[in-house]
Amino acid sequence: MNFKLVFIPPLLALPLLLVGCGSSDSAEDTTTDTTTDSSTDTSTDTDTSSTSSGWIINSDDEVSQNLFESGTNQGSLVNVQSVTAETVDDLEYTVVAATGIANYQVTLSQDEIDALNARPKAATDFLSGATTAQADVAFEFGEDIGYNSNNDCETTGGAGYWPPGPVCPENLSRTGYFPNSPEPATEDVASGLGAMGYWVNGTSVYQWGDGQSYNNEGVWQTLAPVAEVYDVDVCGGHAANGDYHHHFSSDCLGKMVNDEGTSHSPIYGYAADGYAIYGPWYSNGVLAKSSWAVRDYDDANSDTGCGTAGVRDCVLIDEFNVSLGFEDAASGPSTSDEYSSLSGNTFIASAGFFYEDFYWDTALTDLGAEYLDQFNGHDSGDDLGYHYHVTVTQDDSGTQIPAFPYTIGPRFYGKIQDNAITSTEGGAPDGGDGGELPDLPFCEADQEPEMGVCIPQM
Repeated sequence: MNFKLVFIPPLLALPLLLVGCGSSDSAEDTTTDTTTDSSTDTSTDTDTSSTSSGWIINSDDEVSQNLFESGTNQGSLVNVQSVTAETVDDLEYTVVAATGIANYQVTLSQDEIDALNARPKAATDFLSGATTAQADVAFEFGEDIGYNSNNDCETTGGAGYWPPGPVCPENLSRTGYFPNSPEPATEDVASGLGAMGYWVNGTSVYQWGDGQSYNNEGVWQTLAPVAEVYDVDVCGGHAANGDYHHHFSSDCLGKMVNDEGTSHSPIYGYAADGYAIYGPWYSNGVLAKSSWAVRDYDDANSDTGCGTAGVRDCVLIDEFNVSLGFEDAASGPSTSDEYSSLSGNTFIASAGFFYEDFYWDTALTDLGAEYLDQFNGHDSGDDLGYHYHVTVTQDDSGTQIPAFPYTIGPRFYGKIQDNAITSTEGGAPDGGDGGELPDLPFCEADQEPEMGVCIPQM
C-alpha cells in the first residue's frame, strides 16, 4: 500500500510535506538485535513488554556523516547503542542507551520539493529562496538542503538541513529504563513536556505540548504539531535543548520499521510507562482512530462551544467529561483570527489549533475495534496487550495528517516508575512560558549515565 505523510494543521491548508523518507541500509540491517534480552519474541507478547523488540541497534559503531559531536569533526553515533536487561527493586527493566541522533535517508518527490519552496517564508527560510534538494535524489539525515539554519548548527553539524527557529540537535547521551511488565496506573498520571518515551531508533517521543499559550496566560495552549509545523525538518522532527524529537508520526520512522499499512503497524517506540507505541495502522488499510473530538465553536447552541459563534472565552470544566459543561476563561483568538508563532509564521486559529479545543468523546471509544481510548491506546484482543498508537487521518489521495493527541494522550495509561525517563511535572523544553528544563549535566569520563540525559565530555 502506497501512502505518504504530510502535515496539514486542522482546517489549515498548509503546503508543507514531511515525507518521502526512509532509513539507510545500515540501519535496516540492525533492527532486531536484542541478544542481551532474554525475551525477544514480540509476536504474542501479551504484556507488551519493552523487551519484546524492535530497537534499532547500532552494532558496528556507525556514525553520522553530517552530525557531529559539538566542536569536533567526529561524527555522532546513530540510533541505539545497547539494549540490556536489569533488575531494580525487584522489577525487571529493559535498559536502552542511545545518543538520540537518527539515521534517516530522505528522498523527496517533485510535489514535496514544490511544497518546501511554497513555505510562507521561503525567501528567508532558504539561503537562496528555495531548497537545494532535488526530486528523487536521496540525501542523508542532516545533509545540507539549503535552509538558513541557526548559528549553533555550525558546531554540531547539519547546517542547511534544519529550518530556522529551533536549536540544532546535540550529541546527548541518554539511558532509558522501561519496565518489562508495565502496570496500569491507579491514579491520573499527566503526560508533561520533554521526553515521554523513546522511538525505536533512540530519539525522543514528545507529546502535543510546545510550552506556549496565547498571551502567556496558561490557557489556549498551542499544539506543537500545528504551531511548529514550519519548525520541523523533512522527517517531522526538531530539537529542544539539543534533544532531537518527534511530536507526531514520522514516515521516515515508518519506513525504517517497514510499516506499509498492509497489517497492524509494528512498534514505533515505547512510552515511559513501558507500554509500546505502535504505528498508525490498526489492520490492513484501517487506521487506528483517535477518540478526541474538536469542540464546535461555530454553532452558538453547541454543548461544547461558548455561546457565541466563533468565540473562545470558555473552557470545558473537564475535557475528559464533557457533560460537566464549561466555565469562563481568558479570551483566546476567535476561530477566524490570525495567530503568530514564535518563528514568525502566521496561522488562522481555527478550531483544533489549541489543546483546549479538544475533548475526549467516550462514544467513539465505545465503538471499540480501531477506536482508541483517552490515552490514545487500547487492548484490542489481538494478543498485543494494551498499547498506544500514533494517530493520523488520511484523505482520498492517501495523504496522512497527524491527529490529536498524536502519540500518547494527555495522560499515561501506565504507572510511571521512579527511574522513568520523564517527570510528569511539566516544563517547557520548546522554549515556552511553562518553565525550562534543568541544565543537562556532563557525563563523567568513561561513564554511562545511569538514567536520564547527560552530555558526554570531550
